[in-house]
This record gives sequence, structure tokens and C-alpha cells, in this order.
Amino acid sequence: MSVPFVHESSYVDESALIGDGTRIWHFCHVQTGAVIGEGCTLGQNVNVGSNVSIGNGVKVQNNVSIYEGVELRDFVFCGPSCVFTNDLTPRAKYPKGPAGYRHTIVHEGASIGANATIVCGVEIGAWAMVAAGAVVTRDVPAHALVMGIPASGGGVGLSMRSETSRRPTLSGMRECISSKSRRAGISS
Repeated sequence: MSVPFVHESSYVDESALIGDGTRIWHFCHVQTGAVIGEGCTLGQNVNVGSNVSIGNGVKVQNNVSIYEGVELRDFVFCGPSCVFTNDLTPRAKYPKGPAGYRHTIVHEGASIGANATIVCGVEIGAWAMVAAGAVVTRDVPAHALVMGIPASGGGVGLSMRSETSRRPTLSGMRECISSKSRRAGISS
């Protein structure tokens, strides 16, 4: 791996840790105590809050704010302008600070679509997919597809893995959807 790349317009606070091969593009801010793994990409205008943990191989698209209390595990994808929260009842006059933040975990390989909102205190399971514009207010099981406001199951759980690979594949996703649809009596 290569040393991290940080665009000259971005700020990385002194105590933040950035893994090898990670690329941080224009106008980003990585705050105190944040840890970003190896081989990650942060697009333009990404804010990584204090003490946030980001695993290896994570892709964060433009205009995403990842606030304190959020943990992104390996190979998570965050689409453009998706939003994470960390306080269920924010009040300007009565700030709670970190002690009042709810922990949010996005497990390995999960994907979050553009403009989705992740309300704090939930877990998004491994390889789950959150559709663009969804508002996630409760836990999402591993391999699930959720959409809508509030986000709910799209009717098909996705394993998306081929027989020979741990990585999701298009053919694995097609087979998974096809077999689950047949079992549910849905014609394609």
C-alpha cells in the first residue's frame, strides 16, 4: 500500500489516524481521534467527526457527514449526501455532548444509497443495502434490502455472493433475487 493522500484543501486533525492507501479529496475535515483504515476513499466535502471509526476499503461519496458515535466497518459504501445522526432529541439550548450520543454500526459490505438518512442507535447488517432516500429508524438485518420512509424490507434478502467468492457479484445477486422471488411466488 502507499502512504495516504490528503488534498491540500482538506484538514486532518493531529490525533486522527489515516491508513495506508487512503485518499481524502477536496474540502474534507477529519476530526480529532477519528480512525480511518487502509484503502479508503473520502469524496469531496466529507466530514468525519471526532472518534469515528472507519474500517478498511470504505468508500464515502461527496457531501457525507459521519458524526461522532458512528462506526463503519470494512468495505462499507456511503452514497452521495447520505446522513448519519448521533442524537435522537437534539436541542441547541440543551446540548448533551458525547455522553448523550447513540452508537450506530454499519457492518461489513453494507451499502447506503444517496440521500439516505440513518437515525442514530441502529445497526445495519453485513452486506445489507439501504435504498437511495430511505430513512432508517431501526436495525437492518444482514443481507436485507430496505427502502422508503421509514425504511422497511423490500421483500428480498440479498446474499449476493457467488458460490466461489465471498465478494458480492451481480450473478450472485440475480440468483438470490430469482430464488427468493420464486419461493415467495413473485414472477420476474
